[in-house]
Amino acid sequence: MTSDDLPIGRRVARWRVRRSMTQQMLADRLRRSKSWVDKVERGVRALDRYSVIQELAHVLRVDPEVLLGQQPSAPAGTPDGVDDIRAALARYDIPQAPAQAPEELRRQIGYAWLSYQHAHYGQLVRVVPGLLDAVQGARSPELLVPAYRITSSLLVKLGEADLAWLAADRAMATAGDNQILAATAAISVAQALRAAAQNHLALTATLHAANRIVDHEVGGLRGDQSARQPHDRRGEGRGVGEWAVGGTLLVQAALAAAAGGDHHRAGELTERAAGVAAHLRGYDDTHRTSFGPVVVDLARVVVAAQRGDAGEALQRHSAVVRREAWRRLPVEYRGAYLVDVARAYLQVGDLRGAARALVDADSVAPAEVRCRPLARTVIAEVARAQPAPAGVARLATLVGLTR
Repeated sequence: MTSDDLPIGRRVARWRVRRSMTQQMLADRLRRSKSWVDKVERGVRALDRYSVIQELAHVLRVDPEVLLGQQPSAPAGTPDGVDDIRAALARYDIPQAPAQAPEELRRQIGYAWLSYQHAHYGQLVRVVPGLLDAVQGARSPELLVPAYRITSSLLVKLGEADLAWLAADRAMATAGDNQILAATAAISVAQALRAAAQNHLALTATLHAANRIVDHEVGGLRGDQSARQPHDRRGEGRGVGEWAVGGTLLVQAALAAAAGGDHHRAGELTERAAGVAAHLRGYDDTHRTSFGPVVVDLARVVVAAQRGDAGEALQRHSAVVRREAWRRLPVEYRGAYLVDVARAYLQVGDLRGAARALVDADSVAPAEVRCRPLARTVIAEVARAQPAPAGVARLATLVGLTR
């Protein structure tokens, strides 16, 4: 019987053994009973909810598709397919294929976002060209903007900053007069510009967009206003999700300011973002920002590291990763952040700390470490130590840095 022919419970058992975990250890990490794990592995209890399969895959450090028997674990190295994305962005004579229903396109966009948030970059590279063709044929800003945003975010991950900026610029142009669509596009513009080390331009773009949504006074939220329906300085009511977009723009502006050496402004912008985050509760993240108090705290860690205060950065880091809100962030967000923390550990010469952060990032989101050129650079710096810290030598081999 091949691995693909095995029942899913048997696959769970095999990966549990490979990770040197007992049923009790797996149960504890899942916050379930040992009996539940035993029934799953024996096939007595069915795994019919994808969210549960995702949770199991996260603890076992494999892709959900591995447990489903659909594909192997994410390989090391940048996924092939960037040329196909470039070709899709360069197509101006959109093929006259039968138009897909908007509901179907929204479903495909939602699937692409989930693939991104779960750091399935290899899978997403294959999906994006066809998605771009489909939404460009539909010519709807509500579909085009998120599709271009996904494309831009993916290209940033793959080290294609210039192409990412092109996709983000397309999102901005497509948004037109729709203020919220333009603001979400500005998030992608900022990420692409930061990836290209154009921090001043990223700061300018994000501040302009953020100031159209949030007030200058602590995010524009005042204590006597409803937490679920804040108001901007023009007196217009805004949905909570829209304020989350504004808070995300402030975080991006803070990170751009910090990377550009303007540490005072970075601190001010982070506090403005904190003012917005403090009043947001229970929204459904319509615009895929992941924004909230924990994201602001992660930004504080990165800002502290950028200004050279790695001690403060690491102290804040130790506190924030103990919070439940940290566990609820998308694996992509956590993996990318942990790579940034590894760089902070390097600043203070703590190679073991840097190695631990890299190994944790690989556990949370393997593609963040194995596919991203940025992560390869950090791995290379840590691996130079003789002997290399535990775990990093393996990662260096996986990404092709050692022979």
